[in-house]
Amino acid sequence: MGKISLVSAKYIIHANIEIKGAVDKPDVIGAIFGQTEGLLGSDLELRELQRSGRIGRIEVRVDTQGGVTRGSIIIPSSLDKAETSIVGAALEVIQRIGPCDSKIAVEKIEDVRISKRDFVIDRAKQLLKHLTEKVLPESQELADEVAQSVRVMEITEYGSDRLPAGPGIDDSEEVIVVEGRADVLNLLKHGVKNAIAMNGTSVPQTVRDLSKKKVIVAFVDGDRGGDLIIKELTAVADVDFVTKAPDGKEVEELTKKESFNALRKKQDVSSMKPKKIPAKSEPVRKAAKPSVNNKRPSTIKKVVKAEVSKEHKDAFRNMIEDLIGTRAAMILDKDMNVLGKVPNTEIRTTIKNLDNIYAVVFDGDIDQDLVDVAEKTPVQYMVGMDKKVKGSSKINVLTVDEL
Repeated sequence: MGKISLVSAKYIIHANIEIKGAVDKPDVIGAIFGQTEGLLGSDLELRELQRSGRIGRIEVRVDTQGGVTRGSIIIPSSLDKAETSIVGAALEVIQRIGPCDSKIAVEKIEDVRISKRDFVIDRAKQLLKHLTEKVLPESQELADEVAQSVRVMEITEYGSDRLPAGPGIDDSEEVIVVEGRADVLNLLKHGVKNAIAMNGTSVPQTVRDLSKKKVIVAFVDGDRGGDLIIKELTAVADVDFVTKAPDGKEVEELTKKESFNALRKKQDVSSMKPKKIPAKSEPVRKAAKPSVNNKRPSTIKKVVKAEVSKEHKDAFRNMIEDLIGTRAAMILDKDMNVLGKVPNTEIRTTIKNLDNIYAVVFDGDIDQDLVDVAEKTPVQYMVGMDKKVKGSSKINVLTVDEL
């Protein structure tokens, strides 16, 4: 007799059975075949359906307790849904099994394909996750991996000390001196190709030689060790600028934005050295009576400029931190309200055309030409990243470091 397995079934009939008496599995199966014989016609005769494989093996589970037998019946079917429903309904006409009264109730007809489909979906999700994570990286990941390998290939050994360095040392007027190889690699990742590593706390001869012919920028970690390296470098080499990573961070772990912000804030070593106080004090010059034809009025009037208040400094500092990397300017009125935000290239035009500007805060360097233009306007403050000016008779010129 050909019998169908659960694997090839499309539907499964689930039924519950209750019998008032003690019976065995063969009694239940015999009653199913015997009492449905001739009920559904020759096309739906259970014995013939089972022979042809359209009805599978009938599973019966029973348990007798206290003179009552309860259990379940499971019938797999490869018939269509209507024929399977007819077979299920036929089970409920069985009222006696052996000498005992019985009651069969079909609980449900399960569509096996839905269960298989759910399994397929769950398994497909697992396979896709594995494919995405371990087998098939995204295009961006591929690009990053290739770019990283190229940057690692770009790192070279420079000078007699064979120091780790980027490929742009000889071609650049400015050289960035960092602490180790990992720092050079991180800067290469951000597109900086003119960095060289000291490979220790002592200054190699290669770096000393470079300092005689290149502009040297010392870029160190934001910790006590970084301070010591700056001290050592400035003592034995001709260092022009110094800068540090943010407090507690190392150069090798900085993001591109953090690296460029730190390099933008580099400090001129000469400005760090204490300056001699001139013998002639400012008050003496203040008492001098200015001449109409004086060519340098800024020398006389500079001392009368008001001191910058702490509130103004705090406000300027917060604004310029927000502007870092934008190459833009904030235009303020006398109440420190922002009148607008413009690109750096439009600062001169803006201050010429507005008559209520009190301060300009921008992400860039303050040059003498810009100050000369501002002196002809109501502007009182120019705040930038750095300044390259001789002085001003009326405008307070401030940088990030002075804030």
